[in-house]
Amino acid sequence: MMEQLQKLVDRCRDCRQEPVRFRPSTWHPRLEPYGAAHVLDAGVECVSGPSGDRLISRGDLVDLRDRVGDDPDGLRDLFVAVMIWGSGTTNGRGPRYTEATLLDARMRVVLRTTRQAVRSGDLSGAYKQFVLDGVGRSFFTKWFAAVDDRDADCDRALILDARVFHSLNALKWFSWEAAGTRRWPTRYATYVSTMHGWASSLGVTADRLEWLFFHLNGHMDGPCPCASGGD
Repeated sequence: MMEQLQKLVDRCRDCRQEPVRFRPSTWHPRLEPYGAAHVLDAGVECVSGPSGDRLISRGDLVDLRDRVGDDPDGLRDLFVAVMIWGSGTTNGRGPRYTEATLLDARMRVVLRTTRQAVRSGDLSGAYKQFVLDGVGRSFFTKWFAAVDDRDADCDRALILDARVFHSLNALKWFSWEAAGTRRWPTRYATYVSTMHGWASSLGVTADRLEWLFFHLNGHMDGPCPCASGGD
């Protein structure tokens, strides 16, 4: 497997994760009633495409995380930004699901406690504690990755969504086998530690490897999408 991973890292070495386009006009009605519409100012305005569209990057999430600190309203804003970044213009359900989360009375407590768990290195505990309306693993692991501000030598949280799963499965790596259990919190923590181990051996960061898995979406032996103009 490591030989295959090294080949894909080499094949995609010039690919870079691009900012995500989003449409503030789509999100505004879902956020404005809850005082969160100002999050739509995140990122930068697009220079092409429909007027009013903006671009938000992973770096923008890091900047917002550092600005909001421990403020409960700030954590809510960061979560909304994560949902926007994760949805872009392709997930039409993102605004509706985000509104469902804003309506969930558990939101502030869940964001605070899962952030604390992630920052203490308890990724399994964070997984067990994240229960909010409208948010599944693909998005709450994005939240974990966004709030994890530990040093780079830690096994920092990573995103685990369907596209990453497609790539893992294509490699014949299965989380339940690696973890020795069907329990998702343990499987997630095992995935993170495994990815960090692989990344260290390959000389890349774990979030770089995670993005390559997302980017390739299970097509591990084909040409890199960047070579044909893919995002």
